[in-house]
Amino acid sequence: MGRKWQNIKYKKAEKDKNTSRIYAKFGREIYVAAKHGEPDPELNQTLKMVLERAKTYNVPKHIIDRALEKAKGATDENYDEHRYEGFGPSGSMIIVDALTNNVNRTASEVRAAFGKNGGNMGVSGSVSYMFDATAVFGIEGKAADDILELLMEEDLDVRDIFEEDGIAIVYAEPDQFHAVQEALKNAGIAEFTVAELSMIPKNEVALSGDDLDQFEKLIDVLEELEDVQQVYHNVDVD
Repeated sequence: MGRKWQNIKYKKAEKDKNTSRIYAKFGREIYVAAKHGEPDPELNQTLKMVLERAKTYNVPKHIIDRALEKAKGATDENYDEHRYEGFGPSGSMIIVDALTNNVNRTASEVRAAFGKNGGNMGVSGSVSYMFDATAVFGIEGKAADDILELLMEEDLDVRDIFEEDGIAIVYAEPDQFHAVQEALKNAGIAEFTVAELSMIPKNEVALSGDDLDQFEKLIDVLEELEDVQQVYHNVDVD
């Protein structure tokens, strides 16, 4: 697995560029998580995880409350989770996760985004095997060694801990998300720069020139799609 947490800078830059779009996506994700279970995060682990991730993007309380109230009401919007996989310039690999109430529309839009920007859609499994589902945490101002010692004291095994730009990054198994987070919180860590489940590439590729420009345009177009929640890739964006 690649050690670099390649999404921190990219996602934060994207958040700053269009916060209203990010908030809309979180509103939908919170609604779906609450609708599929209890609207109480203490009784709904999926909702709790979404709300924790929302905090790292500074999603306003009124956005969260509105989505929760909508889930409690009579509204019966149904969204399905769908994953699309494809290839960008020079063999770059991309995974697109969507929440949609119209699968045909979403599939058509994602396919068009790939086709018009130097990429092409793949079949299910054509890309995801080169990624690992991973719980990721980012802790600012803490040394990786200190975090490792803390988690070892709690008998929690993690895949990797390293430092990047002053942030300690923890990679753990997806089913350890809540255990790791609780251990960190119990140690006095209240804020995370990242706290989410992600798809981490096993290997990264470097692009340059026209390939890099085309790749970045493709990612931008995919991120702009209303139904798209997450976009993962294997390109080193530094």
